[in-house]
Amino acid sequence: MMSDENATPEQEPETAVTPEAETPETDPVETLRLENAELRDKLLRMAAEMDNLRKRTEREIADTRAYAIAGFARDMLSATDSLSRALMVLPADARTNADGTTTSLIEGIEMTEREMQRLLAKHGVRPIEAEGQKFDPHKHQAMFEVPDPTRPAGTVVQVVQAGFAIGDRVLRPAMVGVAKGGTAASSEIPAEGEGGVDKEA
Repeated sequence: MMSDENATPEQEPETAVTPEAETPETDPVETLRLENAELRDKLLRMAAEMDNLRKRTEREIADTRAYAIAGFARDMLSATDSLSRALMVLPADARTNADGTTTSLIEGIEMTEREMQRLLAKHGVRPIEAEGQKFDPHKHQAMFEVPDPTRPAGTVVQVVQAGFAIGDRVLRPAMVGVAKGGTAASSEIPAEGEGGVDKEA
C-alpha cells in the first residue's frame, strides 16, 4: 500500500471558458462616435482659446498704440505750458506798443503753441473738461475752494491749469478751484495732492 506522501495531489480540472463568459466587445461604431465627440469637443475648446488669444492680442496692440506716447505727451504738455505762460506775462498793450520784431516774436510763440496743441490732438491727447463741471477726483485736482453761493457746492468754478487725457487715461489732472457753498449738497473735496488721479503711463 502506497503512502499518502507519494501520492500526487489531484489537480482541479480547469474551468472551460465559454464564449458567453468573455467580456462582450463594444460596438466599434459607438467607439468611433465617442472618439469623434471627444475630438470635436477638444477642437471647439482650442478654437475658443485661439479666438480669446486673438482678441486679447488685438486689445494689447490697440493699448500699446494708444498709450505708447503717454510719457512723451506728458513732457510735451510741459513745453506747451511754458509757451502759454510766456504769452500770459505779456502786458495787455504789448502788441500795440511793440515794434515789428517783437510782434513777430509774439505771433511765432502763438503759432508754435497752436501747432503743438494740434499735434497732441492728432495723437489722441485731448483736454479734460473742467470749468462748470462737477468736481471729479479722477480728472480734477482741487487747489482751493471758492465761496460762491450762486454755484452748487462741488462745482468747478476756476481752472488754474488745464488737464489732459489720452484715451481713458489721465495724463495730467486739471488743477481747479471748487465752489464751497450753494444749493447742492456739499461733497468732500480732497485737499491739494489728494485728488485720487489715475496717472497711468
